[in-house]
Amino acid sequence: MRQLWIEETASTNAYVKEHRDSVEPMTMVLARRQTAGRGQRGNSWESAPGENLTFSLRFVPRGIRPTEQFTISEAAALAAVDTLAAYGVKAAVKWPNDIYVADGKVCGILIENVIAGTEIAESVIGIGLNVNQTVFESDAPNPVSMAGLTGRRYPLEEVTATFGRALRRRLAEGSLGSRALHEEYTARLWRGDGAFHPFVEAGGERVEAVIDGVELTGHLRLRLRNGETRRYAFKEVFPVLLHDI
Repeated sequence: MRQLWIEETASTNAYVKEHRDSVEPMTMVLARRQTAGRGQRGNSWESAPGENLTFSLRFVPRGIRPTEQFTISEAAALAAVDTLAAYGVKAAVKWPNDIYVADGKVCGILIENVIAGTEIAESVIGIGLNVNQTVFESDAPNPVSMAGLTGRRYPLEEVTATFGRALRRRLAEGSLGSRALHEEYTARLWRGDGAFHPFVEAGGERVEAVIDGVELTGHLRLRLRNGETRRYAFKEVFPVLLHDI
């Protein structure tokens, strides 16, 4: 996996998109300082300079239709789980692709796809992994890091190489879009334990439900206590975290 380190950029995703003519596919663009990192739902991503991994991968898939684009999200999420497991940190995927340890967020993923005709022409896979930062100053409710969880500091170059190998394996043609990848993603879901958990819908309704599965399109299915099953797209439902109760 090729690496391109830059000292500072507003956003590695934006950098890749602005320099796509010079950034080859399967190149990880890593920033030692990211000044305006973005997360899901329009949130910012806090990262102390030189303490964490903030990078974007330019990826050119083959034969992935727009209706199948969620498989790229699954692969990236599982690569993050693989990376953490390599350092003894057991993590889970909070749908659609945040990475959690217990109720703490250790990694965020932002994927931006370019559609050309009937296929995904290109993906920019943005990753923010909290590695050595232990003090967080933003109002993010639940950040954790590898160092905070284990009491150890980690060489960023080594963690980068580990993450790169995991991404290469998960994004390989034999893995991407496979039933095995989807089933493993489903098995790694945070709160996918068959128990009822609180959720709030985008309209404000609060429900208790069991995660009933994730469809190949990325839609989440929840089964309510009355037996009703509801289907949600991204941003249509959110889990209620312990600090919100």
